[in-house]
Amino acid sequence: MERPVNGAALLRKVATVALGCLGAAAFWRLGLPLPFLFGPLVLCLVAALARVPISSPRRLGKLMRTVLGVAIGASITPEVVDRLPQMAVSLALVPVSVVVTALIGVPFFRRVVGFDAVTAWYASMPGGLQEMVTFGEEAGANVRALTLIHATRLLLIVLIAPFVLTQLFDADLTRPIGDPAASLPPSELAIMAAAAIAGWQIAERIGMFGASILGPMLLAAVLSLAGVIHHRPPAEAILAAQLFIGIALGAGYVGITMAEVRKVVLAGIVFVVIVAAVATAFAETVIFLGLAPPQDGFLAFAPAGQAEMAVIAIVVGADLGYVVTHHLTRVFLVIIGAPIASRLLGVGRRPAEAEPQDVRK
Repeated sequence: MERPVNGAALLRKVATVALGCLGAAAFWRLGLPLPFLFGPLVLCLVAALARVPISSPRRLGKLMRTVLGVAIGASITPEVVDRLPQMAVSLALVPVSVVVTALIGVPFFRRVVGFDAVTAWYASMPGGLQEMVTFGEEAGANVRALTLIHATRLLLIVLIAPFVLTQLFDADLTRPIGDPAASLPPSELAIMAAAAIAGWQIAERIGMFGASILGPMLLAAVLSLAGVIHHRPPAEAILAAQLFIGIALGAGYVGITMAEVRKVVLAGIVFVVIVAAVATAFAETVIFLGLAPPQDGFLAFAPAGQAEMAVIAIVVGADLGYVVTHHLTRVFLVIIGAPIASRLLGVGRRPAEAEPQDVRK
């Protein structure tokens, strides 16, 4: 009985990847920006909204994210470590930005949108989608609402950020993202591949959140600091990572209803405006104080996931070490701080509490 279901699920995943590849090819052929990211994203989003039965291959998507983990880790060089004291002031602004976002977001979701306290709390946290959904589910939040809120935040910021970079900071989205595989030493390619898989598996075994990125990142950073690797993963691997990030963002809206669009997605759009305003204020502060170049400051405080911002930072040639250090600080603070703060504030499920309402009704 299970075999036909598994076969149908596999077919949906294969069809979804094919759709993503078609989107990438179409955007590339039309000369549109970031075709391997935006092409899959747009076509999968349209398919999801049209109720086409698509499904993102999560395991393969995680495998592709290990490429970004290695790319980030390879950018952690002794020179970046030496600059950490210089980043201290801008890094100190990260927790302040998180607190400001929460102080605005929680009342918005609670009083304006009408979410329960737990859902409002985790919806307002600018952390990764998987982490916030996991913590929210454990606390008794509305998982579907959290998924759509954070998916909307990531989707819109990924779509808007390149436009802001090109129009305000004169960024170039056509610059090379890395060397082709044929030009890199085979031994180093093998080491990077081993670091990607080993880092991912070790991180998963110890229960690390974001294991597919953080595990390879930490292992690659050690290898980079030890002088074992000197390159980022090849351009082909980074393009593949873009493809699967785009597929995952678009496919995140599978099964969405009009009730969810009216209540949850609209709320997510308004929240993006709020967090974007907060992020802009902090980015402008960093730029004004001369703590970072404009595009680095913008990307460092853009409230999206580290994977998405790493892709864009690589494409525009930003200081990947600076950008990712700030995002890792934010993600670490949210992952560690959000559950602790929710317990201290009494935000969580009590035994007698009912399950949260389904926003699809």
